[in-house]
Amino acid sequence: MEEIVRQGVRPAPGAEPAKAGVSPTVLAEPVPAAPGRLLDRRFGRDEITLVRHEVSARLTAAGLGGDRLAGFVLAVNEIVTNVVLHAGGSGRVLLWLAGGSAWCSVTDSGPGIPAHLTTPEIPEAYEVGGRGIWLAHQLCDEVTVATGPIGTTIGLRIVLATPA
Repeated sequence: MEEIVRQGVRPAPGAEPAKAGVSPTVLAEPVPAAPGRLLDRRFGRDEITLVRHEVSARLTAAGLGGDRLAGFVLAVNEIVTNVVLHAGGSGRVLLWLAGGSAWCSVTDSGPGIPAHLTTPEIPEAYEVGGRGIWLAHQLCDEVTVATGPIGTTIGLRIVLATPA
């Protein structure tokens, strides 16, 4: 039988409820209604660059900058690209602020991620690909994975301000 890793219950992309307090992911923070929500959109192959620019612009306006902004945007881009390449070509990205952090969830309706890929090891230099989830773990303060045969949600979190 296929192993399911941290399987959570959530509807398919595009079918998530819009009510406050209903979380489409297994992240610790619920996705809030309008005030904290920065972005909620579906994407496909043609929107990868647009999603990257939207995430960057919204987080810049929220006060994230420098290397932490660049790293978080790169992590989101890697996960969005993985959805397009390996999970059916389209998904949904949610970006919001809560508890002093920026949170992002990327959801797809693909076949799920094999268990050995959810806890990434350092990729070999000669390997082509295989760096998306590994990079996310390096660049974010928290990464969560809920995966199974109906799809995957990757959750990313970065603290907005670090203590001096």
